[in-house]
Amino acid sequence: MLYLILSIVFSVLLLINFRIYPKYQISTFQAIAFNYPVCFLTGLALMPEGQHFELNFTEDWPLYALLLGVGFIITFILSGVSTQKMGITVTSLANNISLVIPVLFSLFVLKNTGRAFDWLNYLGLALAVVAVGLSTYKPNKEKISGKGLDFLLPIAVFLLYGVTNTAINYLNMQYITSTDRTVPVTLVMVLGAVIAGAVSLLIQVVRGKEKLAGKNLLASITLGVPNFLSFYFLILTLSAYGNSGAFVYPIYNIGVILVSATVAWLFFKEKLTDLNKAGLMLAIVAIALISWQDIRGIF
Repeated sequence: MLYLILSIVFSVLLLINFRIYPKYQISTFQAIAFNYPVCFLTGLALMPEGQHFELNFTEDWPLYALLLGVGFIITFILSGVSTQKMGITVTSLANNISLVIPVLFSLFVLKNTGRAFDWLNYLGLALAVVAVGLSTYKPNKEKISGKGLDFLLPIAVFLLYGVTNTAINYLNMQYITSTDRTVPVTLVMVLGAVIAGAVSLLIQVVRGKEKLAGKNLLASITLGVPNFLSFYFLILTLSAYGNSGAFVYPIYNIGVILVSATVAWLFFKEKLTDLNKAGLMLAIVAIALISWQDIRGIF
């Protein structure tokens, strides 16, 4: 459970970074592009003693991990376009509710729950999806510029977030057979994101859409370290719970929402609607139902 808590805490630190960027006129795109090299260096610092980083394409997982890293950037770009065209509300909902994809994949394809799921667990999963929707919903006062096929953008965000999380679960189950392989495999995924991020940033700079600034590079440090650690501890959590995405992802998503909502209320004076409050209360019930066996074990 400690790994799960740490993953949630570092994920919330990421959101805090994004929350304060506008105040300091930080380019979110540049900070994200630069953050992946920081992630890579953080991973190297955590490399177990006696190990070193290498790309060995005689094995079948490195290419898979590199492509997954590229998927991180593609998902981010699509999320940004969807936010601009269809609004932050619908894009945020698509992102958060995408947890149903790794959950269903874990239950019915991998058939890897790490435990016997009963009707209370399944009820908790269903309530988790509803809770995520309610707790992240905001009245849409934005001007939507989407037209034509732009309505497909949130659907693409939903699918890509779901697929990348599912792929992480699969990669962890198949290739991270022990905790000492966590950092090396994760570093290859990050390397894919480094390459894709550098290419994306170069294209934006050449097109005149982005102008490089030192403050964006500095901002990437406070983003990159928690980014890697949130991902690192999420993978350790999956390993600790038998790679049960059906158990880990709902609690992880809801945990991030609960903690970030508390931080936003305490430090940024953000107000919650009645629906948001109902969603947060329902989220607590969902967590209790999903993990009731663990809670019973404590007492």
